[in-house]
Amino acid sequence: MKKVAVIHTSEVTLAALKELFAEILPDVEMINIVDDSLLAEVKRNGAITPDVTARVCAYARIAQGMGACMILNQCSSVGKACSIARKLISIPYLKIDEPMAEKAVSLGEKIAVIGTVASTMAPSCELVEEMAAKAGKNVTVTSWLVDGALDILMKEHDQEKHNQLVLQAIREAAVRHDVIVLAQGSMHIMEPYLKEISKPVLTSPRLAVERVRAMVDAMSK
Repeated sequence: MKKVAVIHTSEVTLAALKELFAEILPDVEMINIVDDSLLAEVKRNGAITPDVTARVCAYARIAQGMGACMILNQCSSVGKACSIARKLISIPYLKIDEPMAEKAVSLGEKIAVIGTVASTMAPSCELVEEMAAKAGKNVTVTSWLVDGALDILMKEHDQEKHNQLVLQAIREAAVRHDVIVLAQGSMHIMEPYLKEISKPVLTSPRLAVERVRAMVDAMSK
């Protein structure tokens, strides 16, 4: 049985990703490495630090040493650290938001990136712009921060309050954008609210796990 390691910076999407793996990758063993100090450090500093990068790289090496055939990174805020870690290992390392960014670029030119953590916004927008450059497309990316919403979800455990704040931002962004990207995996909980939105609204977990499926299948050929 092949193993896929998932590196998490919080437990907020752990259950959802386990469900997606069970549905889409039932023949793959999911290995979870969780370090919630990573996101806390990024939030304190407003960006990744050398220590965060070092730990992400260490976890990548550990995952490879555990026999994983590939790694999925769960957190958009440490994306730049993942880019460095990729150079240190011989197995694929997928960022959770890469398939979503690719799809967003394919769907429109005016793209709103909505997030609930300030440190996520720059790397998420840069990733969309990177995917647009690879596709040879010109896009306009707008950063849209719903400040404090993640704390409401994780500390106050008030999911409905979080959802209403994010939904209001989605409604406003839909007025003048072609496609909306929900930058963090934790925002997958918005999916039941999205039927009322006339523009495409993308979340990352399912798209990422579907990409993992494709990558694992390709390894077997």
